[in-house]
Amino acid sequence: METQEPRRVLVVPGEAIVEGDYKISTPNFIIKVGSKYIATVVGLAQVNEESKELSLIPLEGCYVPQVDDLVIGYVMDVGVTSWEVDIRAPFTATLYAVDFLGRPVNPAREDLGDYLAVGDTILAKVEVFERNRGPILTTKGKGLGKIVHGTVVEISPVKVARVIGRKGSMHQLLEGETGCEVIVARNGRILVRCPNKELEEIVIMAILKIEREAHIPGLTDRVKEFIIREKVKRGLIGGETKTD
Repeated sequence: METQEPRRVLVVPGEAIVEGDYKISTPNFIIKVGSKYIATVVGLAQVNEESKELSLIPLEGCYVPQVDDLVIGYVMDVGVTSWEVDIRAPFTATLYAVDFLGRPVNPAREDLGDYLAVGDTILAKVEVFERNRGPILTTKGKGLGKIVHGTVVEISPVKVARVIGRKGSMHQLLEGETGCEVIVARNGRILVRCPNKELEEIVIMAILKIEREAHIPGLTDRVKEFIIREKVKRGLIGGETKTD
């Protein structure tokens, strides 16, 4: 028997998505009133009639940190033993020097600005987050730390799921079709590292296209066609690319 694809529908706050008995996998964005399931945000609802599962990808909203989230942050202030970091959340995040340097610091002899200055960009994870205080970051882990090359693109944090795609399909498409490294952070900042500037431009345009058209079905196919068309237009065909 052929598997039935989940049904997707664009919804607004207060709109009834479906009636019946379903399991809600995104309870922050859907409530049940009587027998009806109501959207609480603008988003793309997905109804799986076979498994009776209901989910919603929000298309508007801000970034709310969660422990273990990968984030890209900008250093806002240099303290005596820590840095204050903007991660696009309602709270400023903190990165402690002992975490970043892997050793205690001597404030009398060391200036943390020598290691990370205001305006520097970091790739980190949310280590601790409590709603009555700002998140604490860590740069312990493979690939984490100061970002020294690449371009950061910003999109709405709620569109991150669409850039990743179902089971990582969109993310794999972006990297596979361009040969670029695309690091998608949960706070809506995406680090792009490409072999040359032309491929970088294509990836950035594709990411912005995903953000604009996140609510339209068939997005993966359209993005693939867009990338191929841009590669042909720029002469990046047959696996060969121009160098800077």
